[in-house]
Amino acid sequence: LYSSAASDVYKRQVKEQVKTVKDAVTETVNSVYPFIDEIENSHMKNEFMDRENIAFDITLSFGGKERLNSRITLSADSRNGKIENKDGSVILFNDDKVFVSPEIENLPSARFAAYTWSYFFMFPYKLSDEGTKWADYKNGILGELDYDAYKLNFEAGTGDAPDDWYIMYADKASHLINTAAYIVTAGGTIEEAEEDPHAIEYCDYVDVDGIPVSTTWRFWAWRKDKGLTDQLGNASLSNFEFSQVDKGFYSPLDTFIEAK
Repeated sequence: LYSSAASDVYKRQVKEQVKTVKDAVTETVNSVYPFIDEIENSHMKNEFMDRENIAFDITLSFGGKERLNSRITLSADSRNGKIENKDGSVILFNDDKVFVSPEIENLPSARFAAYTWSYFFMFPYKLSDEGTKWADYKNGILGELDYDAYKLNFEAGTGDAPDDWYIMYADKASHLINTAAYIVTAGGTIEEAEEDPHAIEYCDYVDVDGIPVSTTWRFWAWRKDKGLTDQLGNASLSNFEFSQVDKGFYSPLDTFIEAK
């Protein structure tokens, strides 16, 4: 009993220390890029981070073919995630480690899925993460509308794909994120990725326990001189729930395989 109690105290201390470091990083980033503070406040980041986990259903299609039909649960600090697919297979991530149930054979694809869809959802809450570098982007025009636009790069060694970049378009009045253009360098070079950049459009925001959340994602081809061009896919998100999870919820079973 003493050992268990001491362990719990230690875990709380570590969690508080991690939070202190993250708060310091956020404060530094927001002092350098004050517009990030404005956008995070509009997305109610502090209130979101007070929750422990969020879960939602998602169906996602590209080119008319279903790519994802799942229940996703994410920790508010984005360190842990669980994708429970309709076919019964499961993908887990804990920080930089990804684990999959034995039904899943394509491990690189599973690792991509683990981080990509969760990052798109968590994007409004990760703008001031350690390793983010922002700059103004001059052309904020999408269609006939003008947005506040900023470009995101990452310091070397940040995440799985530090060479990726994003161009974020935020509504000038609400400061909610409307669109994020991006490249995916996984398995290729920056030059190859920049030949075919994509964009995710965040639509149909709803209030979920006081926090604005996009319930429709539209994926587009994006070009520097044209903005959004051809629609490539879409996703529908529903059944949002902020909740606690049981101990071990994000832990892999003995039969799971690590996707490296």
